[in-house]
Amino acid sequence: MTSDPRTSELLGRLGGRTILIIGDVMLDHFVIGRVDRISPEAPVPVVRFDHDEVRLGGAANVANNVAALGGRVEMVGLLGDDPEAAQVRDALGRLPVGTSGLVTDPARRTTRKLRVVTTRNQQVARIDYESDDEVSGELEADVVGRIVGLAQTADAILVSDYLKGVVSRAVATAAVAAGRRGRRPVLVDPKVPHIDYYQGATVITPNHLEAEAVTHLRIRTSAEAYAAARRFRERAGCDSVLITRGEHGMALLGPDGDADLPAEAREVSDVTGAGDTVIATMTLALAAGATLVEAARLANKAAGIVVGKFGPAVVTVEELSQS
Repeated sequence: MTSDPRTSELLGRLGGRTILIIGDVMLDHFVIGRVDRISPEAPVPVVRFDHDEVRLGGAANVANNVAALGGRVEMVGLLGDDPEAAQVRDALGRLPVGTSGLVTDPARRTTRKLRVVTTRNQQVARIDYESDDEVSGELEADVVGRIVGLAQTADAILVSDYLKGVVSRAVATAAVAAGRRGRRPVLVDPKVPHIDYYQGATVITPNHLEAEAVTHLRIRTSAEAYAAARRFRERAGCDSVLITRGEHGMALLGPDGDADLPAEAREVSDVTGAGDTVIATMTLALAAGATLVEAARLANKAAGIVVGKFGPAVVTVEELSQS
């Protein structure tokens, strides 16, 4: 099925838009093997190694998603002084992603999530290598300075908060202020402990569990989702809220009306990184001139495609145009 004329027009305008992404850059490392027995040493599966894969994760996966849709990225974040940092820079360097905003902190370990996965895509274990102390002092001032400089050439600003230390109150405030100065949309993929950091953002995109945690409201129906979205908007001090609800779709609360978007997934393989795809697509669409509802619908289509893929994955314009 092909897209309608308006969607085709928007997809054609995604290319060349520049998104400033601020957030927690990481690597997703998959060790993949076969399981055919339980260890005699402990009640755990024995994984016979087959191969491994390394992919961009966290905010870097958001950047990968923007690039796959034809956008350009300027990246702001923190890396350690280690081999994983070199891998991140190398991978981003192969994309239309500017890395002048990446700050090196020798005292910090570059975040790496190592997942042990079977050849049937079943996750056996995950090991996190990380330093998640919140940035402060001279490093924080350096990050803020790079946001201010790079925002001047951006069409939209995206904050990808994974609670790994990059998004401090000052960093989030600088991102929102830069958006307001240039009348650029600022979108935030949030974390609950930082809900007070994002005041003034254009759109915040919590999943339903995050929305429940912030609002103390149960979300089981569309009506409950909108009640939570209204309270979330008041609590966070943002303009609009998009609650992602997995197999129940999305609930958009905007200044000009609401939109209930049913899920479009045909087959779910892995939800890892689906939120990255949603916010990347939505931000790029808004930068290309889409309305909030149009951007949310496009993001919903992208989510339905990406959950059919394994691990942090991307969606292309061609896939969206055929959905």
